[in-house]
Amino acid sequence: MPYLIKALTAAGEAQPVLSPMPVQCPLMMASMVIVFLTLLWTTGLVQPNVPRSAGVQVFPPVNFNLTVSALAQVLLHWTPNPNQERKNYTIRYSVKILSPVPEEYDTEKTHSTRTAPLHNGFSAHVQTLLLHNDLQMRSDWVKEKLPPPPGAPETSVTNLSCVTRITISHSISLHCAWLPGQGAPEDTKYFLFYRYETYTEECQDYIKDKWNRNTECRFAVTHINPEEIDNLIVIHINGSSKYAAIKPFQQLFNQNAIEKVNVPRNVTVFLEQNDLLATWEKPISPFHKECFEYEFYLFNLKSGNKQILKISSNEFRLRIDVASRYSIQIRANHHICSVRGFWSDWSEIIYVGQNKLENSVAWIIAVLCTSACCAFLLVAIICKINHVWSKLFPTIPTPSNKFRDPFPNDYERARTYTSETETEFGSFTEDLYCSPLNDSVF
Repeated sequence: MPYLIKALTAAGEAQPVLSPMPVQCPLMMASMVIVFLTLLWTTGLVQPNVPRSAGVQVFPPVNFNLTVSALAQVLLHWTPNPNQERKNYTIRYSVKILSPVPEEYDTEKTHSTRTAPLHNGFSAHVQTLLLHNDLQMRSDWVKEKLPPPPGAPETSVTNLSCVTRITISHSISLHCAWLPGQGAPEDTKYFLFYRYETYTEECQDYIKDKWNRNTECRFAVTHINPEEIDNLIVIHINGSSKYAAIKPFQQLFNQNAIEKVNVPRNVTVFLEQNDLLATWEKPISPFHKECFEYEFYLFNLKSGNKQILKISSNEFRLRIDVASRYSIQIRANHHICSVRGFWSDWSEIIYVGQNKLENSVAWIIAVLCTSACCAFLLVAIICKINHVWSKLFPTIPTPSNKFRDPFPNDYERARTYTSETETEFGSFTEDLYCSPLNDSVF
């Protein structure tokens, strides 16, 4: 396609000249258009929230600080940038927790509180969000971190576990156990603290190992509220030693997840024709009965079969073999109202039903024993009436003296002396017995 160009004449004047267009020009122009559109599209992706009004900047917050305000609790605080334009804009802040547990959230406030274990440190970022209609701009991130507390490696406790129980008075007890760190010296003494909301308490009742190191702690009563759901319990354990700096350790527990549920109460089991019926009351707890589930353990003593049935109500009916005897136990756990805790202990064993085979054998033995006793008694009576015993066992006669006495006179003399002595003794005895009778008054 021809196009106009200016050519210089001999006189030096520029004259328009019609000239054909080079072939490469359309391709170059198309390439330039594509590059230009690509740049516009890329700019839109990189900065999608830049408002159309010119001259607006987003400045990051200032004076960003991290402060430990309680056990395993950090206060994040910052102030708005004084250079930030506020007219017709909404200002929010984006917070990003990097460690120990990643988390990201937005807030309108200039402070925030987070609960987290701090024995490995804490790190967070914050930035300004500028909102206008559907447009949004972000500032650069401001970073801050807390270093981990000092302490020799492998001196902190390990395998920490805790259990809570609701007492009859509806207070909560707490029991924790742990293992000493592998690098902890033998003279290490550990000390446990728990925090619930704003209350902090140190343990006073420890159980020690053979090296006299504290390895367990018991709180008979705590400030944990049994009616709260899924609140956090902070456990903090530090220590001391003459030979090393003991590194502290912290762990968070959901109060319902570590609860050892109480045993179901007033379990009643009985038979109704061929059905086994069981009823019970919910464990000691502020939760309603709908908040629990149960496991029903049924053991057939005759066949040895075992069953564990899950039940969500406080009663149960089951068709059984009436010719067998059963043992029954029940235990409970949280179901709907909160996270699951630890299953309760099994209730006391209750026996129901009869083993007919065993009963028949016992009945036969009892009948045989009774029959034998009656037969023996009858035989004894018959023998008594018919003098059978005297016939079977006759009286043995006294043997006669067939030998002549070589000393007859002495024998007679001895008999005479014996008779006189007996007479005198008898007279003395009569006097002895008669005297008190004569003096007595009735």
